[in-house]
Amino acid sequence: THPASTTHGRLSQEERDAAGVHDNIIRLSVGLEHVDDLKADLETGLAAI
Repeated sequence: THPASTTHGRLSQEERDAAGVHDNIIRLSVGLEHVDDLKADLETGLAAI
């Protein structure tokens, strides 16, 4: 997810900066996936940008 536009989207830019939630970060929730599946998903996603 993109915390600056989701979980912290209601905060002002100054509040997000103070909390360390910057516009250029993403949050990954990996759960109980196999490491090879995670790597493949990340490689696919990053190749698209």
